[in-house]
Amino acid sequence: MATAYTHASSNKRKTWFWLIVFVLFVVSVGYIFSLALNMPWILPVAIAIAIFQSGISYWSSDKIVLSISRAKEIDKKTNQGLYRLVENLSISSGLPMPKIYVISDSAPNAFATGRDPKHAVICVTTGLIEKLDKQELEGVLAHEFSHIGNYDIRLQTIIVILVGLIALMADWFIYLRFFGGDDDNGNWVFVLIGLVLALLSPLAASLIQLSISRKREYLADADGALLTRNPDGLARALEDISKDTEPLEVANKATAHLYITNPLKDQKDSKKSRFSGLFDTHPPIEERVKALRDMAV
Repeated sequence: MATAYTHASSNKRKTWFWLIVFVLFVVSVGYIFSLALNMPWILPVAIAIAIFQSGISYWSSDKIVLSISRAKEIDKKTNQGLYRLVENLSISSGLPMPKIYVISDSAPNAFATGRDPKHAVICVTTGLIEKLDKQELEGVLAHEFSHIGNYDIRLQTIIVILVGLIALMADWFIYLRFFGGDDDNGNWVFVLIGLVLALLSPLAASLIQLSISRKREYLADADGALLTRNPDGLARALEDISKDTEPLEVANKATAHLYITNPLKDQKDSKKSRFSGLFDTHPPIEERVKALRDMAV
């Protein structure tokens, strides 16, 4: 039987594999665009712009998400039971005590944000507190602690930079090729390859981004199970959350990837094909539950 340790190690290796592939992909696309247009400045300038834009988002994203979600900070007096659970997990994990926020919404869900463990936030809905038992709630909180401990917000920022690089370079290639006013620039072989990449590379970048996102969810599940020593608690929580048909009103496509399960409840999810699953930010609940129930801690 696979253990939580082997699940965690496997997903870490897969994340690093896809991240290396992503970096090599971005560099290769930039190199081809540079050769096609005979403009070697494209890749370094795109890197500078993407880092600048993502840097602003990195330092302020937690405040933006909490504001969009209409979340309110709580303390020990506001909700002693929730505070105690988070405090105990903070001690067990060795991570600093995060700020705790609550969204007043009956749809059960949760997310973590913050640029590092010292500036972390765990946010839950009132529906999660009311509809889950103590072990299930602890499993969800442990999952979010794992995202914090694994620096997933920082990783997501790096990935956003890479996706932004691809989008910038593809847009520049199309503009400079057709509107730049110099049709003699570059090698036509690379121009043709560049045209294909300009059309397909943004889609490929998004698919790699989503694949990494799904791997981090599996990793947070495994590490959460290690933290509580109770994978069944998280498995039952995922089942209960997925069975709840109420969408989270404050969620949107820009923030959906942060939550423990997709908050934009799509009643057609069960009919999705294997191909359509490539565009999901989260792995199928059934697979996550099976992985949790099959692992030993």
